[in-house]
Amino acid sequence: MPSRTAVRVAVARFEDIVAHGLRALITDDDNLELVADGIDHDALSRELARTRPDVALLNFGSLSSTIELRELHRLHPDTRLVVLANRPTPSECRQMLAFGATACLAKSTEARDVLHAIHLASRGLHVLPPATIDGADASAPDLLTPREAEVLELLQSGRSNAEIAYTLQVSIETVRSHARRIYRKLGVRTRRELRARH
Repeated sequence: MPSRTAVRVAVARFEDIVAHGLRALITDDDNLELVADGIDHDALSRELARTRPDVALLNFGSLSSTIELRELHRLHPDTRLVVLANRPTPSECRQMLAFGATACLAKSTEARDVLHAIHLASRGLHVLPPATIDGADASAPDLLTPREAEVLELLQSGRSNAEIAYTLQVSIETVRSHARRIYRKLGVRTRRELRARH
């Protein structure tokens, strides 16, 4: 598999403990490059234009409204916006995704899951906390596994289950199982809804 260039990440201003944790996570991952850190809210759009990151981590508490998120997405369409909030409600997460966020996570999310979300977001994949998925099992993992992310990309590209099974060298039933989990985690019911999130 060819080596990938590092994902460029910018981080808005967060509370000290969260900021230190995010900085450590990003700098410890060889596949991530921290291009801006502790960006003041007023300078956010200017810094995104200057540094052109692949992913920007935003502090929900510093946004005046979700409309501000839509404007950032409009001005910086190539930057995936990952929003971290104290306790995001399902409606807040849905609204953030509708207004351009690629991911919505609680600040209490485990470190490995934040990293996973950054990598998935850099590929354009949406990530939600488990509470946003109606009827989801509370013990279910909130993020897509690497294999589920591969299946998701192929589903979104319009491939059939048989084509995905052939590409990934797995059975069609394995593809169906992955697809069911992806649908549940992303809160969609059909492939059409899934492709609409792409």
